[in-house]
Amino acid sequence: MQLIRDHIHSHGDLPVIPLPVDRLTLAKRRWRGKAADGTEFGFDLEHHLHDGDTFHQEGIHIYRIQQTPEPVLSVVLDPDSTAAARLGWMIGNLHFQLGLAPNAVLVPDDPALRQLFEREHIAYQADHRVFHPLSGGHHH
Repeated sequence: MQLIRDHIHSHGDLPVIPLPVDRLTLAKRRWRGKAADGTEFGFDLEHHLHDGDTFHQEGIHIYRIQQTPEPVLSVVLDPDSTAAARLGWMIGNLHFQLGLAPNAVLVPDDPALRQLFEREHIAYQADHRVFHPLSGGHHH
């Protein structure tokens, strides 16, 4: 097993072997993972890795983090900035992270958020995609 302490900055244009990992594991600094070719890695990191980070080079290929999709809810943003601000306030008031997509807000698929949207008559769609929440907010 290879021990990884940080991502690598310079790796050229080599073929990529992905290491699929979920968002919650990426939030940790110590974890284990297995790349698509079966190579096992142990991570003891000073800083978290992110989707798309290259962390190891071996011979003629590189290993890169590939964040896996997860269940999310997507709410199309109303052109009215007041409605969009109110939506952000309601989600933040429940201490949930949110991400942005073109013309939409993405949140984790959680029963509390489904109840909020249904109670407030906010149209949403369930989806399964990579979720990149905005940073700097409250984290559970």
